[in-house]
Amino acid sequence: MMKQERQAYAVLGALLLIAVGYMNWNSWGNGGGAGFQIPIPWLQPRMGFIGRNGTQFIDLESGKPVYINGWNSYWLMSSEKRKWVSEMLRRGREMGLTVCRTWAFSDGGPKALQLFPGHYDEQVFQALDYAIYEARRNHVRLILCLLNNLNAFGGKDQYVRWAQEAGFNVNTSSDAFFSFDVIRGYFKDYIDAILTRRNTYSGVRYCDEPAIFAWELMNEPRCVFKSSAPILQDWIIDMSSHIKSIDKKHLVTIGLEGFYGPGRTERLEYMHILIAGWWPYPTDLFLVVLAGISLKWNTFVLSVFFTAKKMTLCFMLRIPKASLEEKVRYLSSWVDSHVNDSQNILNKPVLFLEFGSNLRAKKNGTYERDVLLKVVYDKVYESAKKGQAGAGALLWQLMVGGMQKYHDEFSLVAWEHPSTYKLMVQQSCRLLRLFQRKESIGKSCLKLQP
Repeated sequence: MMKQERQAYAVLGALLLIAVGYMNWNSWGNGGGAGFQIPIPWLQPRMGFIGRNGTQFIDLESGKPVYINGWNSYWLMSSEKRKWVSEMLRRGREMGLTVCRTWAFSDGGPKALQLFPGHYDEQVFQALDYAIYEARRNHVRLILCLLNNLNAFGGKDQYVRWAQEAGFNVNTSSDAFFSFDVIRGYFKDYIDAILTRRNTYSGVRYCDEPAIFAWELMNEPRCVFKSSAPILQDWIIDMSSHIKSIDKKHLVTIGLEGFYGPGRTERLEYMHILIAGWWPYPTDLFLVVLAGISLKWNTFVLSVFFTAKKMTLCFMLRIPKASLEEKVRYLSSWVDSHVNDSQNILNKPVLFLEFGSNLRAKKNGTYERDVLLKVVYDKVYESAKKGQAGAGALLWQLMVGGMQKYHDEFSLVAWEHPSTYKLMVQQSCRLLRLFQRKESIGKSCLKLQP
């Protein structure tokens, strides 16, 4: 009788595990809604956290250098259909892409994550849970951006409005976001909610999730007025310190656009120059540049303050309007300068987080984006071969089919553009060849063919 009971319990246990697995798999497969989920953390794919050793990213588990071929899909949390998220992450991994940058914010307005300070929409939070969960299932890591400088998805101006609506005497300039303690408190509370969130799909807290590559403080942080620059600098240190006080495992980055301060006169030939208002340089290669952010100033302070905390600096690049030849020269010098300064001055890896070109721009039958993409990829590859600071690049931006409402002029479905797809896959393969055993390369790259 005892033997029969043990057998019955064993059968029941096996059936329970099968049922749990089925319910989780069914929710993944149909891509719709949160469904019924029982978190099973020990069934998650094993991944190591990413750290920094001098000018290189490293996998903290294996100790190997990490060089990145990645992409942007800002919409993972906000997409209407979960199947788009699953398909994008699966397709990205099939192309050998290893890091995706996406938004982890939506402040105020319809379908927002943060409805008002300290209050969150659980359904939207579960959409972010799902994106992180699917990223890990596909062995992709995410750079999660915590706030927008711009007004899309609320942005820092929404925080200013919240303080005003609460009766605080806050001025109307968006620079108030950086300077008022009450607004800093709102953002710190948001950081706390994100970092300590327990994923409803995996049961893993975000601060313990290795599928998160890094936290990004803000998408393109800037001040309106030159006088606000020291306040922004203080805000960067304050918020980075706050993150690291909670989360000792993840890298932190600012989200800079790669501007140089006015002290770098040797860079005037081909760099954006930061002054109050704009720099009257006589070519349309240079855009109007707002005051309040300086690569030299921010990174020098951070290189002292955060070296022990493994802070890494990342830059975003958008190519201005010009001839293709001018763009190639500009881009080549821009990338060289940032890699060299990261290597020789900052002693930190540099990621180029946004780069791309108009989807339809062609010259002599060749897409401009392919020419520019190859410039960046070649420079990252040369840096990787030398073990230097050019740590990777992330294309802006990738979509899957049926997402027209999310597109901008730089968006593409990569597998519908064979020439671009081929370049991206080739970059993934040659980075793999540098750091994986020879016997595994052929099979890996064979899988990455279109």
